Amino acid sequence: MGKPDVVRIVGAERPDGLALRTAGLVEHGLPELSADGLPPYLGQGWARVLGEAARVFAASRDHPMELTLPPGVPVRLRPDRNGGIMLLPPEGHEGGLDEWRRDVVLRMFPEARV
Repeated sequence: MGKPDVVRIVGAERPDGLALRTAGLVEHGLPELSADGLPPYLGQGWARVLGEAARVFAASRDHPMELTLPPGVPVRLRPDRNGGIMLLPPEGHEGGLDEWRRDVVLRMFPEARV
């Protein structure tokens, strides 16, 4: 199984927030990654997070329960009801989901602070 050359990030606006997912991993035998209920202001940042997560996930030899995204940002992976995998805070995380999601964007892409 080869690594995907192109993975798109697709999204939809829903009443509970943005829903983003990868498109292109399944064609290589991997589940798609997703993040649901995102505040709109995190949409662009999380599209980048999912893209990086897809790269790291596709490079792994198995289906890990956690990924570490550069520069050392841990994320937990949990199967969703659609056969994909959701990105969630790591075990032991204290605080809200939106706060964690904002922190992930700022840690991975410090230029987002400006």
